[in-house]
Amino acid sequence: MKRILLSTLFLLVSISVFPQAGQFDQFTQYPLDGKGNVAGGLGLNWINGDLFYTVHFRPDVSIGNYGIGLDLQLDFNKEGKIRTEDFRTFADYVRIIRYARYGVKNDPLFIKLGALDYYTLGDGSIMYNYNNSPSFDARRTGLVFDVDFGNFGFESIYSSFGEAGVVGIRGHVKPLKYTSLGSIPIIGNLEVGGTFAGDFNKNAAVINGTYNKVTNTFDKTTSYGSMQIVGFDIGLPILSNSILGLKIYSDFSQIINFGNGIATGVKADFNGIGIITASAKLERRFNNGQYIPGYFNSFYEIERFRVDTSSTGTENFTSKARELASIINTDNGYYGELLVDVMGLLGVTGSYQRLDKTPDSGILHLVTEVAPNTFPIVVRGGYDKINIGKETDMFRLDNNSYLYFELGYKPYSYLLVSMVYQWTFAPVLDVDSKIVGYAPQKRIEPRVTFCYPFNM
Repeated sequence: MKRILLSTLFLLVSISVFPQAGQFDQFTQYPLDGKGNVAGGLGLNWINGDLFYTVHFRPDVSIGNYGIGLDLQLDFNKEGKIRTEDFRTFADYVRIIRYARYGVKNDPLFIKLGALDYYTLGDGSIMYNYNNSPSFDARRTGLVFDVDFGNFGFESIYSSFGEAGVVGIRGHVKPLKYTSLGSIPIIGNLEVGGTFAGDFNKNAAVINGTYNKVTNTFDKTTSYGSMQIVGFDIGLPILSNSILGLKIYSDFSQIINFGNGIATGVKADFNGIGIITASAKLERRFNNGQYIPGYFNSFYEIERFRVDTSSTGTENFTSKARELASIINTDNGYYGELLVDVMGLLGVTGSYQRLDKTPDSGILHLVTEVAPNTFPIVVRGGYDKINIGKETDMFRLDNNSYLYFELGYKPYSYLLVSMVYQWTFAPVLDVDSKIVGYAPQKRIEPRVTFCYPFNM
């Protein structure tokens, strides 16, 4: 079952990606001004083999630059009781607001409150495709706040209200625009930026410790308290017009108390007059010891800290900070990214990175969506995997994988019959109901969804 789903997703991505490249915001398409849609329906949901009856309701509305999307899903067991894991804390009720926004990404002002999927700061050397809600059972409400005044601006993220977590901000400026050199072609658009990102969760920088199975507590013996990273970047757009853009850039990042690295690359954007929007990126990374590029990534919330509550000792936990501290040697690597959007009907993004000497260093990211209004078939898929050793293990589902796949058929324009398969994660709680790690969770959900578009 796992191999079939992953092979199908890979086939869709392969067919779409290799002929051309594209650029898009992970296929997030909000309704147009004054429009919206209401989706809701019924289904069954097998969660790690347990059957639940599901009711869901997901409206999206846009008025001017404002928009809101809700996501209410209720899972009932065989006795008719709501699944307790869905509503444990106040944050579980707030997560019903999937997003509330002003503007869209790359607007002069963009504000978004809610689930934050695949967020990147700058070129991604510090924060790349960060996801604040890797588990359906532990969705968080965060904030993105970006401002662009043309010659200067900033982008920022706050991962979760109600608890200490990840924060990040990058300011950027075009300094030559404030001098007589600003009118010179190419060089006048030189941009420099500075980034700070940190994780202030209590387990963000745990290096050593022991777990006591009797008292169900973890005693930290070595910890830096928080994980903080600073960076500086410089970029030069050497070609920019309505059809083609080409930019070269270089980033320097320093992980406080650890190591540093440099990344340099080139990015190309293509706008095919509304038919094909495309982007490609190739980067060479020079990594010193105790340094991980793109430290805050899509798996960061999973990797931050995990405790094996079935055993006692110093080897019963893992943390990203501990992995970072164990990197002794310099190890360079490559990163490549390819994106495509065809008339808003088909979208694919894919990226892959690997170090030269470290065997289990591959990181893969794939997202695809085929959902044209004039075609009855709907296909959506997303796949992330870290710690890839052999490329033959790239599509093996395990503790280092995340998969979302939906295949549906629309017998009528307002009705979607689909099957959803998720390989995701469930939080592991301690005696005080605090998250001490995540364990894989499998969800299989056949559903019937009614979709009603409307104009305001």
